[in-house]
Amino acid sequence: MRFWGTAYALLILLTGTNLPTPLYRGYAARFGFSPLVVTLIFAAYVAVLIPSLLLAGPLSDAVGHRRVLLPALTVAALGSLVFALADSTGWLFAARILQGLALGAASGPLTAALTELEPSGNRGKAALVSTVASVGGLGLGPVLAGLLAQYAPAPHVLPFAIEIALLLPAAAAIMALPARTRPTARWHPRRPEIPRGMRTVFATSGTASLLAFAVTGLFLTLIPTYVTTLSGSTNLLLGGAAVALMLLCSALAQLTGYGRSARTLELVGLPLLAAGLALLALAGGLSSPTLLLAATVIAGIGQGLAFLGGLTAVNQAAPAERRADVISSFYVIIYVGVGLPVIGVGFLATAAGLAAAVQYFAYAVAVLCLAVLSVLVRRHRSTPATTPTPSGDTSTD
Repeated sequence: MRFWGTAYALLILLTGTNLPTPLYRGYAARFGFSPLVVTLIFAAYVAVLIPSLLLAGPLSDAVGHRRVLLPALTVAALGSLVFALADSTGWLFAARILQGLALGAASGPLTAALTELEPSGNRGKAALVSTVASVGGLGLGPVLAGLLAQYAPAPHVLPFAIEIALLLPAAAAIMALPARTRPTARWHPRRPEIPRGMRTVFATSGTASLLAFAVTGLFLTLIPTYVTTLSGSTNLLLGGAAVALMLLCSALAQLTGYGRSARTLELVGLPLLAAGLALLALAGGLSSPTLLLAATVIAGIGQGLAFLGGLTAVNQAAPAERRADVISSFYVIIYVGVGLPVIGVGFLATAAGLAAAVQYFAYAVAVLCLAVLSVLVRRHRSTPATTPTPSGDTSTD
């Protein structure tokens, strides 16, 4: 039960951080800001999330996961409360900063706890549950907020009130985690450092996952408006559903890919991600909702496989005594991919229009996916694949 309670906490935490996705259009109308401001709000979230990751991962290894996770959930609830009370753009920045601090502090420890609590010691299953919970939360947030904003009262309050309520059982699940009676190491802030023996795995898998989450960042910020513009609809649920569809396809791809080697997942996921991005750009150029639907599905499948492959490789290669630290560093790479590219897209959207900005971004990231794929192919040709072990661990290098 501790394992699944931890997975629930990860799911709900990520649900809350993505509730604002379909609401930004309404906030922009209320407070009068441009697409650039949307990406800057998102960037503020990432800017505090990354140092929070770097501090909390080693701290969790030293003092125990529970002592880090309970304050993180409290900060997450506070972020939702600030969103519910927001009456200006500054409140949105403050709320996202609180959410970034919470998710940064919790991501590494929750993922490490799942690895440690998996009943059979199967790291592959732990990585699958972690990625599905993460992607599930990313998708559930926009759908829940879009549904409530379109069809329920208090559209900018009710979603966050529900999130606060859902965090209560998550806190109870974290309280059930075993407490560490004494620190296992002396904690001090330090720069990211990857153990020497896994640096090649970390570099290649981290880059693939960075590109996968650059696409996720685009969907979470600007794609809802892109979808409603392309379709001519003002329904808030439609934009949130497009994000959720991409992430649902990602989760289903991960479930289907479970048990495959990390290399296989990455080598299949990256070309699919590139193909989905190319279709996304074409959909805008041709004003085709059909192509947009196909692009969303294919990009989601590619994103899920690339992410699962990357996390599986890093999870398996990380030494037990450094696991939360290493995974937190891996999430730094992911959130750099989520945050930085969309700022450029926001600037471009302000200057050239949203459709052109999305097209340029999609083509550029598709080319980078193919470049990373070529590196992985060359590296894997020199390293024979290994079949999965009975515990579910698979070859990563």
